[in-house]
Amino acid sequence: MTLFLNSPHPQFHERHPILNPEKTRVPRALIVAVQLDNISDVEFESSLAELGDLAKTLGLEVVGQFTQKRSSFDSTAYMGVGKREEIRQFLESEQSDSDTLERGDPQKTKNHVEFILVDHEISPSQALNLENEVGCEVMDRTVVILEIFHRNARSHAARVQVEIARLSYMAPRLREAAKRAGPLGRQRSGTGGRGTGQSRSQVDSQKVRDRIAELQKEIDVMEASRDTQRSQRQGQPLVALVGYTNAGKSTLMRALTGTDALVANKLFATLDTKVRTLHPESVPRVLVSDTVGFIKNLPHGLVASFKSTLDEALSASLLLHVIDAGDPGLEMQIEVTDKVLAEIGADSVPRIRVFNKIDYLNDAVAQTERIAELQAKYPGCLVLSARRKDDITKLHQAIVHVYQQQLVESEIFLPWSAQGLRGEIFASCEVLEERADAAGAFFRFRATPDVVARLSELSDK
Repeated sequence: MTLFLNSPHPQFHERHPILNPEKTRVPRALIVAVQLDNISDVEFESSLAELGDLAKTLGLEVVGQFTQKRSSFDSTAYMGVGKREEIRQFLESEQSDSDTLERGDPQKTKNHVEFILVDHEISPSQALNLENEVGCEVMDRTVVILEIFHRNARSHAARVQVEIARLSYMAPRLREAAKRAGPLGRQRSGTGGRGTGQSRSQVDSQKVRDRIAELQKEIDVMEASRDTQRSQRQGQPLVALVGYTNAGKSTLMRALTGTDALVANKLFATLDTKVRTLHPESVPRVLVSDTVGFIKNLPHGLVASFKSTLDEALSASLLLHVIDAGDPGLEMQIEVTDKVLAEIGADSVPRIRVFNKIDYLNDAVAQTERIAELQAKYPGCLVLSARRKDDITKLHQAIVHVYQQQLVESEIFLPWSAQGLRGEIFASCEVLEERADAAGAFFRFRATPDVVARLSELSDK
């Protein structure tokens, strides 16, 4: 297996026709999943539906699924022997039907199943064994998520973070592939080609480590720049939108800030953090930040790689936890989001649960009942639609109210030589009184403690 370090791994491109823009047909995929004893039917079905949505986002057509209940995964190839045989026979039947169709009509192209999508992250040996046994390429849940992240990464920072996660995931797979290659995976070295040399997997693994180290240096430089930006807005209220992918965070971001944030009905449409000002502007002035969406079994490497992006949630003074009000798996999604926030140390940040997309329930009675149900179960939550102006106004007021509760009253005197601070006072404070005399101007205002301290320090200079 050759490793191309300056481009995505061939597993994602050379072998994946879904990434070839010249191919017009939609590749077909089969979902396979094991339901463990501790997983309820509702949670299991929700996970399968989610993998289906991930496949759709990746450009695949899911044509069926095979499931099995087990106390544990099969250590050899994830699913049991009987179920693997059932999958193999189904794929052979599909292949036969496709070949018959092609012979009957020369204009038709083969349309057999090309991918097996596994609803868990499985080991390299399990993936290779399953692939060899059923005769179809296997992509586990992590591979699918990584590929979606790769496609949606727009900024240099996001692309670097995704590449680190992809390389970290591929490293053990390279070792497994080299091990399967046996002696052919051994390179010769030394004079005249004599000597034991390094195995191909060792060479590839070293290249991976070197590349990850190189990318990490870039991350460190970008993180230093982010720290500078955060320090410049230190003390300024920051609201971070967090929540499950496709819950409507970008739509809320656009509605709250009056900007053109990307809005797309697909998973992981937003990977790059954006910081905008709450609109209409309030006192105090509030910043709003969008973040990457969370998902069940988000690969650990992605959580680590996107930590600098998720740190916006950690540095925020208020979190808006956005939840799809109509999703049957919302309890699981809330649990996932809470878990990721705890993992990055943001679980202690104050938050408001915002149940979005209530308008997806077309019946007014159903909406009323759902609102009452959610408010009873999650006291203090807001249930709304990001597409309704009145709902956004209420959310805007709730955000401003949180920060206005933190305002303290203070007084400051500015001599005429320091009137340059006057603009900052009106921009960041609620001015209650202003009067002037021969020496300067006196202000009585309300502001956050941080702003009061900063203005006092500046006025004394």
